[in-house]
Amino acid sequence: MELRHLRYFMAVAEELSFSKAGERLRIAQPALSRAVAELEVDIGVQLFDRSRRQVRLTPAGETLWRESGIVFERLDDSIRRVRETARGELGELRVGYIGPPTRGFLGSLLREFRESNPGVTLVIEERTPERVWEMVSKGRLSIGLTRPVRSHEDLGPQSRKLLDERLCVAVPLGHPFATKKSVRWRDLAGQPLVLLARREGAGSYDAILSACREAEVLPEIIRTPSLMGTILQYVEAGTGLGLVPECAQTESDGVALVPLTPKRTIPLVLVWSKDTVNPAADAFRKLVLAAF
Repeated sequence: MELRHLRYFMAVAEELSFSKAGERLRIAQPALSRAVAELEVDIGVQLFDRSRRQVRLTPAGETLWRESGIVFERLDDSIRRVRETARGELGELRVGYIGPPTRGFLGSLLREFRESNPGVTLVIEERTPERVWEMVSKGRLSIGLTRPVRSHEDLGPQSRKLLDERLCVAVPLGHPFATKKSVRWRDLAGQPLVLLARREGAGSYDAILSACREAEVLPEIIRTPSLMGTILQYVEAGTGLGLVPECAQTESDGVALVPLTPKRTIPLVLVWSKDTVNPAADAFRKLVLAAF
């Protein structure tokens, strides 16, 4: 049995006339009669009572007519969903991100995406930069907003830089640096420093150490917490000075962020797999790139 057999049967059942059904389908009546007869043979039941004057559905034919209507309704719905998926209007979008650098814009972009694509299931996961790269490369994330990670760039994902963030020193308000417009890297010599743990952000950690080497400063690192907020808590408590990107801007009354000079920056990048076909991810990537 082929789908066309059911379509032919439905036309005859609705018209209760082989000739009218043939005109509607634009096929010859003998060909239509043969197709319906083939369907009856395949199913093993008589679907129509035929006479010279009229065509009527048998009880079995009435059941097939009702069930076929459900089949075609479901088929039409499936085709619609397939087309919507191809346009990125259905499916699943899994976004990986790192927290502080995306805090100012990710929420609004996700909201805009959901308003344009209400049929897409959205999953968001905050991870370390390295983990975002790894999960995108393995297909566990559709797209990522993260830092560059050299050791993972050869895994295959493509990336595009969105912005550069300047590195700053976070100081308690009573510290002499708090009133300066900028602080030189070499002025960090002898200062107790708090950095984000390298396992949480190798790119920023390595950039900080590189800048210290260029300034001929041996950094006195006293703490390496896992969260940016913890760095600022240490600073506010007077434990040490924090070295952070400008995205760590704080509303705390006890901490000030002062740019470091010479200027050093760390980028935020968009990461996606070139081998994965995901229209929803393509739509979100275009939205992000347009925003930047």
